[in-house]
Amino acid sequence: MTQHAGLTTERWRAFTRTQQLLHIAAEMHRAIAFIESNRAEYVRAGYERVLRLVDLTAQVQPGYSFRRELLRWRGVVGELYLAPELDLATHKTALRALLELDPVTEQQIEYLLA
Repeated sequence: MTQHAGLTTERWRAFTRTQQLLHIAAEMHRAIAFIESNRAEYVRAGYERVLRLVDLTAQVQPGYSFRRELLRWRGVVGELYLAPELDLATHKTALRALLELDPVTEQQIEYLLA
């Protein structure tokens, strides 16, 4: 998980909530190809990056309701990370749920999950 290990809350706070969600969604989208090619080690590394970005987002977002929903979503990713088998359908459902957390990111569903 070295890619985001040095990312600070101050740096992450500079992004809007929409941008933060899009960064998380990009990691989730990137993992789809690895799931399809059954490369579990890359998928798990992607989930580690996703979990790190979600943690940062929860730390810097002021809204309780949004944080609560984001942390619920984090639990789904945690389950995907710990699952013995890769699950493309659940992964895509999780990505859709993430994108639905924001009106702007919701517009990306048709492009990321076509």
